[in-house]
Amino acid sequence: MVVHRDPDVPPTDEGSARIARDTLVEGLGRRGFVRAIAALGAGAGVAGFTAGCVKNGSAAAPRGDVGVLQPGRGAVEGNHYLASAPDQVLWGYVPNVHAAAVLRMRSGETITVDAVSHEGILEDQGRDPVAYFGSKGVARADVLDDAVAIASEYRRTTRDFDKDGPHVVTGPVFVEGAQPGDVLKIETLQATPRVAYGVVSNRHGKGALARTADGGAPAGISIDEVMPPVGQDGRPNADPTKYGNVSTFTTVEDGLGVMRYRDTSVRFPLNPFMGIMGVAFSQDSSLTAPSSNSIPPTLGGGNIDIKLLGVGSTLYLPVFAEGALFYAGDPHLAMGDGEVALTALEGSLRGTFRLTVCKPKSGDAPSVAYRYPFAESADLWVPIGLSDPDGSVNGQITDLNVAMRRAVVNALDFLEFDKGMDRATAYAYLAAAADFSVSQVVDRTVGVHGRIAKSHFTQTRPAVTNPS
Repeated sequence: MVVHRDPDVPPTDEGSARIARDTLVEGLGRRGFVRAIAALGAGAGVAGFTAGCVKNGSAAAPRGDVGVLQPGRGAVEGNHYLASAPDQVLWGYVPNVHAAAVLRMRSGETITVDAVSHEGILEDQGRDPVAYFGSKGVARADVLDDAVAIASEYRRTTRDFDKDGPHVVTGPVFVEGAQPGDVLKIETLQATPRVAYGVVSNRHGKGALARTADGGAPAGISIDEVMPPVGQDGRPNADPTKYGNVSTFTTVEDGLGVMRYRDTSVRFPLNPFMGIMGVAFSQDSSLTAPSSNSIPPTLGGGNIDIKLLGVGSTLYLPVFAEGALFYAGDPHLAMGDGEVALTALEGSLRGTFRLTVCKPKSGDAPSVAYRYPFAESADLWVPIGLSDPDGSVNGQITDLNVAMRRAVVNALDFLEFDKGMDRATAYAYLAAAADFSVSQVVDRTVGVHGRIAKSHFTQTRPAVTNPS
C-alpha cells in the first residue's frame, strides 16, 4: 500500500486523517472502509483510533499513551506512506542493487514507513502472531494486521529459519537523483510505537553467551555459563518451536518497558529507533544471496543497531545503486549498547524519514560518509566501525578489535578532514574526551561507534587578561 501527498502542503490533523482514510479506502475498498469505521464505534474516527488494553496474563496492563497503529491509521506525517505489505517486504534479506523499487520520491521529501517487528511471527514462535500474542493476553484487535498478513501470506522467498535473517525489511524506495558515489542522508523525524508491547529473544547458538558451532563454550566462559542453558537446547529438530529458544514478552506501561519476574517487575525507559536503515549494497542479483542476508550490517548500512539513531538523528550512507534504494526494518522500542541477549526490545514502529541526496564536494555530508556509514545526533558526531562490512561472504569476521580500530580511524578522518585538526592532536583528543561504545555483538559483523561531543567544538577561547 503506497500513498503520496503534495510535498508542499504541510500535514495537519485534518490532512492526516484524510490521508489515513484514503489509505484505508485503497486497501479495503470503499465498502470495506465504511464497515471498518463502523466497527470502531461512534465518534472514534480514523485519526483518533485507540484500541483497548493489553493484558499480561489475567491482569490488565495500562497502555499509557500507546495505542494500536494498524496500517495507515492515525497521523501519517510523511509526503509518502509505505506499508509493510507481503509484496513490499523481504523477510530475512535486504534489497540488492538490482531490486525493483516499490515507491519513488524526490530528494528532500519525507516518507512514513509502518515497520513490522519479526518477533512474534517467527517460526520458533509458531509463525502465528494472533496465537502467540494471544497466549500473552493480547487481544486480537491489538495484533497488527500487517504482521498477520506477512506471517501467513509471505511468498517472495522460501523461509529457512536456520539460514535466513529474522527481519522484516520494507522497501526499497527509489530516491531521485541518487547515483553511486553520492551519500544518502537519512533523518529520523518520527519513531512511534505501533503497539504497547514487545519481545526480547535469546536463541540457541546466538547472542553474546552462545556456545560455539562445535558445541563447546566460547572463550572466556564455561559451558555452564552459556545462555540459554545447554540443557534447554532442543536442536536439532525439524520443528523450530521445540528448539528451546527463550522469548521474553514485555509490556509498555506509562511510557516504560515492563518485564515481570517472580512477584515483581523491572521497568526501564523506551528509546524507539529503527535497527535497520540502509541502501542497496549487494551486487548479487539473487534475492537470497549471502551478501543480502539481513543479519550483518554492511557499508550500505542495514542492521547497524546503534541506539543513538532515534528521533533527531541523522545517518549518512554511501550510495551504491541508482536511486539509492532505501529500506528500513528491525524496529526497536529500546536497546542497551551491545544488544547482548541477541535482540533488543523488538516492537513495531511507525517511522518517518527525510531522505536527501548529498553530492561529492557539496559539503552536505561528512567526508567519511562517501565511503563508510557515519551518523550524528543533536549533540554528537558518531563515527562507526564494523568488523567486516562487505556482507556475509567468504566467512565473517566477528572481532570487536577490528571494529574498534575502524571506528577510531573514521573518527580521526572526520576530525582531520572535516574539523581541521592535525591527526596527532585528534588522536590525543579522542583519548582524552571521546567515548567509544559497543553497538552490538550479535550480528555476525560486530560494531563499535564513537561519541564526539559537538559542544567541544563550539567553545570560544577565553579572553586573555593583561596581568598589569
